[in-house]
Order: sequence, then C-alpha cells, then structure tokens
Amino acid sequence: MAHDDLQIEPVRGLPERPPEGERILWQGRPDWRALARRWLRVRWVIAWFALLAVWRGGAMAADGATTTEILAVSVWFVGLCAAAVGVLSILAWVTATNTVYTVTTRRVAMRIGVALTVTLNLPYRWIASADLRQHPSGTGDIPLALSGEDKISWAVLWPHARPWRLSKPEPMLRCVPEAGRVATILADALRADLARREAEDEAHRTPGTAPQPAALAAE
Repeated sequence: MAHDDLQIEPVRGLPERPPEGERILWQGRPDWRALARRWLRVRWVIAWFALLAVWRGGAMAADGATTTEILAVSVWFVGLCAAAVGVLSILAWVTATNTVYTVTTRRVAMRIGVALTVTLNLPYRWIASADLRQHPSGTGDIPLALSGEDKISWAVLWPHARPWRLSKPEPMLRCVPEAGRVATILADALRADLARREAEDEAHRTPGTAPQPAALAAE
C-alpha cells in the first residue's frame, strides 16, 4: 500500500511505472491558499489577533493611554499576526508542493508528506465510496471510504484525512482545484473498474457455482 521516497520516481507522483493497461486519468495537488484557509485556519488566526488588538487598545484607552501609544501596540499586534500568517502560509505551500494526487484507471495514488514522503496506493476494490464537499472557491475535498477491516494510520494520512474519522481514518484528496470535475473523473473510473471486475468474475464463474457477492459500488 505504501512506499517510501528512497527511490527516484519513474513517473511523477508514482513509485513505479503503471503496469500495462493502466492509464493516468488525472493528477493534481491541493491549492495551497485553500489549504491555508481550510486546514490551517488562517482567517481564524487573523480574527484572533484583531480581537486581541481591539481588546488591548480599549483597555489602554480606558487607562488614559495616548493615541500614539495605542497605535504602537496595534502595530505590534499586526506584526505578530503577519508573522503567524506567513509561517502558516509557508507550511501550506510546502505541504501542497510535496503532494501529488493521481487517479488512474485502476487506483488512487497519494504521494504525501514533507519530512517523510510516502506514496499510498488505493486500488478501487478497496474503495467502498467516494464523496465530494465543494467549497465556494471551486476547490473541494474528496474523501474515500475504505472497505474491509484494514486501516491506514491517521498520523500517516494527516492532513490528507477526513476530519473527525479517527476510529477508521478515510484518505482525502484535500482542497483540490476543480473538485467537481475531478470527482466526476473518479466516479467514472470507479464504475468502469467495478464493471470490469464483475465481467471477470462472470467469465471465471463455472456452471453450478454459487454467485459471488457483488462488489461495493462507489457513490
């Protein structure tokens, strides 16, 4: 399922060349600005510093401080806010730059991680369903619910994991640009792979054999 980055990628985002018959349908990465807003909550950070500045300025005004003194403290808060937002923005950019999501005709691959890069290969037979949460900016999140009892560590997935799903973490393509189009590509690939596997099962089924359970259909 997972590969480390101790080898040079023969294909961007993949630890090895796709086998014969497998095609790459889409590749992309998170939008780092959306990642900063949605994951690192930079707007909340700005609001918090603004609230602190207003509170401190009001307290100083009540104590008789001059306008110059209040402005000096406000500038100090603005500087702290800018530094915090800058650090978070750099973290979002580095995370997005080191991420590659790949949708092929057979699987979803996620090359993730900054200090330690891993590539997760998720064959479609492991994916029970795919969802879409679209944001007003056009970016969106595509969480993947996995079938079976096997789990991927939440710590390995983070921040590419669906929030609040700790007991059974779900991989998530996070803050993907043109998320609606990507979700359509993935849904079509899931349906095509399911049809292929059902056709193979039918071809290998012998007369008198009990029908095999149907594979889980992706939403």
